[in-house]
Amino acid sequence: METKTAIAALAALAQESRLMVFRLLIQAGPAGMAAGKISEAVGIPPSSLSFHLKELSHAGMIASRQEGRSVIYTAEYARAASLVAFLTENCCSGQDCDLSCVQTENTTVAE
Repeated sequence: METKTAIAALAALAQESRLMVFRLLIQAGPAGMAAGKISEAVGIPPSSLSFHLKELSHAGMIASRQEGRSVIYTAEYARAASLVAFLTENCCSGQDCDLSCVQTENTTVAE
């Protein structure tokens, strides 16, 4: 993944509503979800949701397809995996790493 692509993906995810939508679509799996169901699940009005979906789509983090009268949105798993790989490619001093070298218990992440 190129740096500009990673920045676009991170920028799209760096907003609470979009992050909620993306995580919901990750959970939905390859079947995805209709826009109306996404709106209900995250409590975002349809007019606002369309803006957030557009931002995620432009960053390549989600895809859409038409099914009858509904638009179904799915997470782009390959793009998400590429982003994580980009962020961790120099982990563990450049040695192969499964991130197990990172302590997860008692670790505090600043919000």
